[in-house]
Amino acid sequence: MNFEAARAVADTLLYEGYVLYPYRASAKKNQVRFQFGVVAPRAYAEGCGVDEVDTAGGRASVSGAAEPWRTRTECLVEPGDDTDVTVLLRFLQLQARIVEERTEDGFRPVAELAAAGSHLVSWDEAVEQAVEMVVSVRALLAGHRAQSFSFPATEEIEDLPGGEGRVVRRRWPLSGRAVMTAEELPGPYGVVRLRIEVENLSEWAADDPGGARDEALRRSLLSAHSLLGVSGGHFISLLDPPEWARQLVASCDNRHTWPVLMGGADVMLSSPIILYDQPEIAAESPGDLYDALEIDEILSLRTMTLTDEEKAEARATDPRAAAIIDRVDTMSAEILSRLHGALRSVQPAGREQELGDLFTGGEPVPGKDAGVPWWDPGADSSVDPEKDSILVGGVMVSKGSRVKLRPGRHFDDANGARHLTDGQDLFYDGRIAIVQGVYFDVDGAEYLAVSLEDMPDVDLAHGRFLYFNPAEVEPLEAAR
Repeated sequence: MNFEAARAVADTLLYEGYVLYPYRASAKKNQVRFQFGVVAPRAYAEGCGVDEVDTAGGRASVSGAAEPWRTRTECLVEPGDDTDVTVLLRFLQLQARIVEERTEDGFRPVAELAAAGSHLVSWDEAVEQAVEMVVSVRALLAGHRAQSFSFPATEEIEDLPGGEGRVVRRRWPLSGRAVMTAEELPGPYGVVRLRIEVENLSEWAADDPGGARDEALRRSLLSAHSLLGVSGGHFISLLDPPEWARQLVASCDNRHTWPVLMGGADVMLSSPIILYDQPEIAAESPGDLYDALEIDEILSLRTMTLTDEEKAEARATDPRAAAIIDRVDTMSAEILSRLHGALRSVQPAGREQELGDLFTGGEPVPGKDAGVPWWDPGADSSVDPEKDSILVGGVMVSKGSRVKLRPGRHFDDANGARHLTDGQDLFYDGRIAIVQGVYFDVDGAEYLAVSLEDMPDVDLAHGRFLYFNPAEVEPLEAAR
């Protein structure tokens, strides 16, 4: 199965939260690592009160805060006559990079070391690992398939030039199992429910009970996720299924995973974080920032403010942090301006014509320019919020009119009593406002955009206003 089209998103997911701004090992926010997709050793999870049931079914009961030792992905497949399923389990394995300085008695670990003209920092790196399974749907319907995996403990020692110290890279043993099952669901559609369970069966006993989680991470699957592919068939979206499949989708039981379609209907990403179907990397983003889906522009600007000493420590923390510092330091004004924002279709790509026909009945819209989507303000030249006016209580109201706000009045009961709907209604009730525009939604409902008279500068610079139903205002003067 070719997962190349999905790999950009999967790689971003693999390193999401790997190193956080300000990208220094000494920063407090980088002291607690790997928040997403941690599959811990079973003994650790159960000792923390995470009780996962067996594969026979039922719900997992969780008491206490800890990472699970098992994840479950369930999704629906419409297979062909000879459909194969490929599962690529991907995760990071912790690798401790320990900087040691030379002493009279040998070596001792230190947090950082300046040696051989370099700044070295102790840090928990990570190594990419993957496990692949390929099996036909027909074989899965006949019986489950399990594949065990293990990665041995390793230790590498790098002596520093000049003999001032050394760098020790150490990994701990890691083992687990992936189990695939399939079940043909009742009904006329021939839908198969596919289940993939990933289990961490690593041995675990805390050398330091006070740092139990740090110990457990050494034998955990980090940022664990799966890429699923089918040949000769296709997946059914769990987020936006066809009407006939909604009950089947409701029967899927996903635990600690969130499956979404990727690039089409033959690839699915089982993610440890919530995503939409068909996620993509923004074309404007020049590279990874790793900081928990933070905004590129903000992170880039904040990174620019780091001192030279902070940047030096970030470069010493991790090669990926060093790449961020170097990229931001050399970022051109053109690339930075691209990060400020982009306007894209508010509807799924390729559906503009379909949705346009839905609201227009397929008929041309008077005043609508060719090629302008129905939702664009320029789609109907007969509408102009700054010039339009509406009649409110016998008074013509338009931009510039003064009105008194009476929020909630369109909810009057049979006795004429007004019901304020929330705390903001109490705040605005009785305030004087200036109308900034008259708006209509696609259903023809009218709204007044207003700004408060005694706070004239609030939100105007950003083009943001308060919006009220015409029944919620009392005109104080007619439109000019």
